[in-house]
Amino acid sequence: MRAAAIFGLISSSRDLKPFQNISQADWTIGLPAETNDADVILVFGGDGTVHWHLSGLVKLGLPVLVVPAGSGNDFARALNLRNVRDSLAAFKRFTAGACNVRTADLGIVTTSYSSPSVRHYFCCVAGCGLDAEVAGRANQLPAWLRSHGGYAICLAAALSRFAASRMEILLPKSEGSDEFATSGSNLTALIACANTPTYGGGMRIAPRAAMDDGRLDICLVRDLSALKLFCLFPSVYFGKHLSFSGVEYFQAKRLRIEAELPVDIYADGEYVCQTPAEIGVDRGALRVVVP
Repeated sequence: MRAAAIFGLISSSRDLKPFQNISQADWTIGLPAETNDADVILVFGGDGTVHWHLSGLVKLGLPVLVVPAGSGNDFARALNLRNVRDSLAAFKRFTAGACNVRTADLGIVTTSYSSPSVRHYFCCVAGCGLDAEVAGRANQLPAWLRSHGGYAICLAAALSRFAASRMEILLPKSEGSDEFATSGSNLTALIACANTPTYGGGMRIAPRAAMDDGRLDICLVRDLSALKLFCLFPSVYFGKHLSFSGVEYFQAKRLRIEAELPVDIYADGEYVCQTPAEIGVDRGALRVVVP
């Protein structure tokens, strides 16, 4: 068997040794160039590491095993890979010939201000507003601090300067339609389009999300005072924010976000583009190794 290993910023070849010890695989480092160069790809890192390699992973179509070794491991968590031991057990089953490979949906952000348009895959959540502001601040922290409450640390600072933007969410006029229905713009604090239930290291922004239903779960927070937003965010860790006034929650296969002034869109904690943009889902786009 041939296996390839991809390492994130805070992982290295030393993290590979336990996997080498339980298999007779021939190992290469880095994303394979061709499908026949490997039988499985191991990604050592968090959501950001997975995010930056999604386009290549989808193109190759090989089984992917995520080893949670990043500051945020929400994609691995959604696959029931909560620690390295889980990934080791899954890899051992895979090398023994078990059929522990499934397909997972991925989200897609498509920019509409460039020609041709550009598509960006994401594994967990894409969004804009306060969430993007916090993510941008968190990315400037050291990796060890990001993984130990970095999101919460940046929240207070972001709230002190944050102002809601006038944005509009447009949904398709009908199933399969390329035309979007206008809904009218509103002051909006946050839009999160979720493929997984959690993001930001365990925040349950979309507690009903599933990676095999071909839909994104949309959490929309309208304009709230800074105090109300600060009170809302702790409840997100438990998925209790859906009962707050001003929070809307629904599912969609795709939507379009427009704003009076361009706002940043982040996906999996990484900057992607600015509005206007279309966000959708690619069903079963990625083959993943599970426990």
